[in-house]
Amino acid sequence: MNIIISGSLAYDRIMNFSEKFSDHILPDKIDDLNVCFQVDGVTENYGGTAGNIAYAMNLMGESPTLSATIGSDNHKYFEWLDTNDISRKGIRVIPEELTAGAYITTDMTNNQITGFNPGAMKYSSELDFSELDPEKTLVLISPGNLDDMINYSLQCKEKGISYIFDPGQSLPMLKAEDLVEVITGCKILIVNDYEFNLIRDKTGLERENLLNRAATTIITYGESGSKIFNKDDVLEIPTYRARKVLDPTGAGDAYRGGLISGLINGKDLSTCARLGSACASFAVECNGTQDYTFTRGELDVRMNKNKI
Repeated sequence: MNIIISGSLAYDRIMNFSEKFSDHILPDKIDDLNVCFQVDGVTENYGGTAGNIAYAMNLMGESPTLSATIGSDNHKYFEWLDTNDISRKGIRVIPEELTAGAYITTDMTNNQITGFNPGAMKYSSELDFSELDPEKTLVLISPGNLDDMINYSLQCKEKGISYIFDPGQSLPMLKAEDLVEVITGCKILIVNDYEFNLIRDKTGLERENLLNRAATTIITYGESGSKIFNKDDVLEIPTYRARKVLDPTGAGDAYRGGLISGLINGKDLSTCARLGSACASFAVECNGTQDYTFTRGELDVRMNKNKI
């Protein structure tokens, strides 16, 4: 099956400030702010929803196609994809822009200041639907270019292509009417608990009405696991115990990578979600969203022995 992951590619540049932001900000001057925080250094990680999900699927032995944009500073990311045998096919280079980038500074109390430059993500990845076989294609639409998120969903419906809608951090920017349209009829809507309630708030839909819009809805609850809602029943999915929890960032993308890997191998939804949950448990053990690794044997051991 042809698996297409539509979303973003980004560099995450993470900095640590060894003091408190509040010690350097005068409360009575908050409307006239001019501060400088000297950080301890910068680490650069490979990120973006499409990149993170493809990385997880690669660990699961799958080879998805990325549909994303990247900027003129692409050489490091392309080298990383090549090293991990992840195809560049479907990535559109925008030479006049930098790759999307998050600039995150964390102080000693874990307060964060983040700046985000969408860069190349402002442009469509220009996925060519004319080359896709509806019977052999599954598209995951994850946070990225907003127009792509809506238009690709509509084109999937028009052409009879199964798609998974994963609005994530793009939810605040999406219009209510667009959300209702693209959720209705999708194969799977996957969100966390906060995002599900945000969709309800934006659209005005009642809980059951929203759950009935997609063939299946998966809601994740962090450490409390996840639930699968379909027209027949509700399935509860456990989490799996990590050796240590360093950074939960990217766990959701890892979950999606494991889930889709199960789907394309004909597994039932419960097993697919358990694969996703186990994959996510490895992701939280490392800083960065593409720094963890595991073998299939290690994944099987965790699923058999470390269920919470």
